[in-house]
Amino acid sequence: MDQMMPNWLKKRAELTPDREALIYEGHTYTFNQMFEYAAVLAGKIRSITPGKKSVAAVLLSNNADSVFVLYSLQISGIRTVILNNRLTAEELSWQLDDSGAEILIYDSAFSEKVYSIDSKSQFVSLAELADIPAGKPEILEEYDLGDVTTIMYTSGTTGNPKGVMQTYGNHWWSAAGSALNLGLHEHDKWLCAVPIFHISGYSILMRSQIYGMPIVLHPSFDEEKVIKDIRDHQVTVMSVVSTMLKRILAGLGEERLPAAFRCMLLGGGPAPLPMLEECLEKKIPVFQTYGMTETSSQFATLSPEYSFTKLGSAGKALFPNQIRVADEKGTNVPAHTEGEILVKGPNVTIGYLNREAETAKKIRNQWLHTGDIGYLDSDGFLYVLDRRSDLIISGGENVYPAEIESVLLSHPAIADAGVVGVKDEQWGHVPAAFIVLHPGQDVNADELAEFCIEKLAKYKLPKRYYFIDNLPRNAAKKLLRRKLRERIETRGDSNGN
Repeated sequence: MDQMMPNWLKKRAELTPDREALIYEGHTYTFNQMFEYAAVLAGKIRSITPGKKSVAAVLLSNNADSVFVLYSLQISGIRTVILNNRLTAEELSWQLDDSGAEILIYDSAFSEKVYSIDSKSQFVSLAELADIPAGKPEILEEYDLGDVTTIMYTSGTTGNPKGVMQTYGNHWWSAAGSALNLGLHEHDKWLCAVPIFHISGYSILMRSQIYGMPIVLHPSFDEEKVIKDIRDHQVTVMSVVSTMLKRILAGLGEERLPAAFRCMLLGGGPAPLPMLEECLEKKIPVFQTYGMTETSSQFATLSPEYSFTKLGSAGKALFPNQIRVADEKGTNVPAHTEGEILVKGPNVTIGYLNREAETAKKIRNQWLHTGDIGYLDSDGFLYVLDRRSDLIISGGENVYPAEIESVLLSHPAIADAGVVGVKDEQWGHVPAAFIVLHPGQDVNADELAEFCIEKLAKYKLPKRYYFIDNLPRNAAKKLLRRKLRERIETRGDSNGN
């Protein structure tokens, strides 16, 4: 039996029409205004798409107009492919064609990039959309929680990126699980300085309409503006990664945040002890969390009272969720034993777009095999040892070595390539590339950097290049990345080229 629920934004506008919904650059919008603006846009979009069940892609930045567009697509029942605005035109072209998006709605800030996209999609800027006569909008009265509403692409450890399908139910249960964990206070306000094209940012938009909670939206992260707005708007919750939190602490100096502030939701890996100690000293509660695009945001969270006794842990599964750690056969392993992290819950994706085989491989008996390695301690706290095996987390962005290696190997001078993450003071980790050249070929680091910049987003670009005779591989020819890391760490090859 299908589970139906009233249209969230419409319901919220009926329940609390005059309550603040969005605060952006000095402008405040109520929930009633949000619904009215979204409904007008829905009528405009309806005139250029087949309507419900059609597919629209968006290339947007953090601003109020982007939020209106995202809400308008959701209330219309149009599947929304949310593209990462940091990707190259080549990467975006592939995702548009893979998703079958009929239109691409884009922020004019990305016009130059859009002009370089090779796709069958119809391109419509926000400015052009504003000039389109509004037709009669088709607004859903109810959401079928099993219907797909958003698609976000995530890079795989091999091959092309995969479109993660997220249902209305996934987002609903993600919001519910978060509220049951963090609590929901009458005067809560969530500051969003993370990209709304990421699940970390988009999930805040979902929580806003479901909770009836205002969002203070920032176009980008600026610690001084963050601190000011937390004070001026009495913000209570903020989503951050370690690099952001570190800058906020530095910006505060000897000062503290207001007493009303109650939670930094920290993703992107465990926090270093000195930073946690400084947060404790400044009375800033930090909730460390584990989640991914496939789980529609946070899945496990460590409460502040365990920050030191369970240092390095991602906490326990949120109320609707389950976590287990298993061996290669899928059998649970004992406490403190490493294995693959498996997750199950109503916020877990139903699968990958157009990839039935990959979905069947990754989701078995409703358990998502994350590919992450970790363990549960005797108290049931999760420790993540390696994010998706070789994942590099750089400034909160997921960077997969295989994707970079594929680009490097397309260079005619390169015979073999291996990429690993190396520590970086500013970004946490950055990619470093090991290069094996074909005999008689010659290419330098600057030339490779120029080659890669056309094919990879800036945060994916290798920051160091090491030219070596051969890569360490096992008998099955699998690259031994740990040997490359050891080479950097123990042999003094710290600078690269």
